[in-house]
Amino acid sequence: MKKDFTTAIYKELIQTFISNDYQLITVKDYFEKNHLDKIVILRHDIDLLPKNALIMAKIENYFGITGSYYFRSIPESWDKNIVKKIMQMGHEIGYHYETMDQANGNIDEAWNLFRMYLDKMRKITEINTICMHGSPKSNFDNKEIWKKYDYKRLGIIGEAYNDIDFNKIFYLTDTGRRWDGWKVSIRDKVPQQNDWLIEGLVYNSTHDIIKAIKENQLPNQIVLNAHPQRWYDKTYPWLKELIFQNIKNLIKRLLIYTKQ
Repeated sequence: MKKDFTTAIYKELIQTFISNDYQLITVKDYFEKNHLDKIVILRHDIDLLPKNALIMAKIENYFGITGSYYFRSIPESWDKNIVKKIMQMGHEIGYHYETMDQANGNIDEAWNLFRMYLDKMRKITEINTICMHGSPKSNFDNKEIWKKYDYKRLGIIGEAYNDIDFNKIFYLTDTGRRWDGWKVSIRDKVPQQNDWLIEGLVYNSTHDIIKAIKENQLPNQIVLNAHPQRWYDKTYPWLKELIFQNIKNLIKRLLIYTKQ
């Protein structure tokens, strides 16, 4: 079997969705339009390595589709030149916010930081949707800010966790460099995943997902979250990411255990 988490297998995944009549759309499209048939809401969290995001954006552009790219406010993620290039291909740019972390849990300071970073990003590109960044090392859930404040006051039409009904839409994320990594995830997860586990809707590899698509075993409506930093063709960075994520998954297991 071919290696997983390469750009080659990502191309095959996208082609398989298209060949099986899925419509691939952005998060913004989902909130603004009615989609009654088979859809994949294509989401990317740019935690690190924006150059990898540009590669993924070019792949999707080749297939004539667009996705949503959520950038953090930190220099390791927010590269305005790359943001502009991805935007010019027609992809959606969103804000991958983490201001509860940055404000050390102070909700008022987190709101001020959120508005400041959003304003800075909007000087480069349009921002219509947002998505929480969930660092496993943090003591704070960045979505907690919305217990007091309302992002829709700022012209945000939706948040990728809060405003998507996961009772109706199946969530696939490559957190932990595996498609069933939510088992060891601190925050990139939704409650419905336990139900999907019972139903057998669990996939470890991209090859498993491709097989399920071809056999018509996937739900018709899906959010697919692929982190570009996990996908490589060259052997050294591919192997480095594999080893790093295996170690990180072990640490996350320990964190989950200690919080029980």
